[in-house]
Amino acid sequence: MEKHDFREVLQRSPFFPRADALSQVKVWSPWNGYQTARIYDTLASEYFAIRSSCSVFDMTPMGKYRITGPDAIRFLTRLVTRDISKLKPGRVTYVVWCNDEGQVLDDGTIFHLGDDGYRLCAQHNQLDWLLISALGMDVTIEEETHEVAALSVQGPTSYSVLEAAGIDGLQELKPFDIVNTFLDGFDVMVSRTGFTGDLGYELWVDPNDALALWDAIFGVKARGLYDVRPIGLEALEMVRIEAGFIVPGDDFNTAETAVRADRSRSPFELGLGWVVNFDKPYFTGKRALLEEHARPIKRRLVKLSTEGNKPPHDSFLYDGKNGQRIGTIKTAIWSPILKSNLAMAEVEYIKGKRPAEIWAQIYYQKELEWKVVWERCEISGKPFWNPPRRNATPPEPF
Repeated sequence: MEKHDFREVLQRSPFFPRADALSQVKVWSPWNGYQTARIYDTLASEYFAIRSSCSVFDMTPMGKYRITGPDAIRFLTRLVTRDISKLKPGRVTYVVWCNDEGQVLDDGTIFHLGDDGYRLCAQHNQLDWLLISALGMDVTIEEETHEVAALSVQGPTSYSVLEAAGIDGLQELKPFDIVNTFLDGFDVMVSRTGFTGDLGYELWVDPNDALALWDAIFGVKARGLYDVRPIGLEALEMVRIEAGFIVPGDDFNTAETAVRADRSRSPFELGLGWVVNFDKPYFTGKRALLEEHARPIKRRLVKLSTEGNKPPHDSFLYDGKNGQRIGTIKTAIWSPILKSNLAMAEVEYIKGKRPAEIWAQIYYQKELEWKVVWERCEISGKPFWNPPRRNATPPEPF
């Protein structure tokens, strides 16, 4: 049978010519139908670009949907669990949406674009669910994934880099604010958002202007002002765990992808009860979530750190050393900047209370032999990484 390279059937972002030219290892991965870089040169250089200088990530494959019409706010109120009635024009908010059983279908962000309606961004394709949810409402839903190119520019020098590139209007931009500005004669929408837990911005442009935007940002590096590096999915995975952000398909099964009924998760089980508002009008899954909220919690996705220097990939968790199994590590990294093993893990609660002591049974290979070690774990109620510069307005220049 003839073999086909997956890259032949994947779309390429408008930024691809520049990304391909900078890729030294040519390691690509599919994301939402696009060919996306996993790594450009070394994981270490890309990680420290995010945490120490300025990184650029091509987020064009992110699912993007424009929602307009008289019933736009009514539709979104029905769709998501969060109360967005007070979301002002020029602002962004984080949301999740569920099926009728209160199980999460996806998470994402809603942009209030004023007279242009709303933009909903999602990790995966959600058009079918959105159209079904809109039945009977006077609302228009259009997928604009391919009509909007987007770059995520993150890191402590990101503000200075964008200013040096000629992008105005950032000085008073607060977290989750939006500003429409210009660069060399074309429109750029900038949101102070990101997936790194650090100072950063997301830039949204017409695909025809994508290369000009890329060149303006990397032109700052060419002039010797700041170091700017492209990053891939692997570096992003590290920093999002440090920031405590979750990813559908990695940390939990969505209601759409789960094969068994007990494998999907509710917002409460994912630690997202803070985006569930029962005071708002009816939303999909509200009845099931009210019933769940009245019962003791059974399990929760938590931010977990483990002692020792062995990353606990796919490890089982136990209630006390050699005790009853009470969970599983979903994703894990070694954090170079925090010098700690960090993980997203699902932990079973006992009569509504989390175990007092959690241990991980970690298997690792050393010189072709498998060994096992037990390490104590600690749950963190806050992000592992949350520097003051993330929220500083205006950010300090470098």
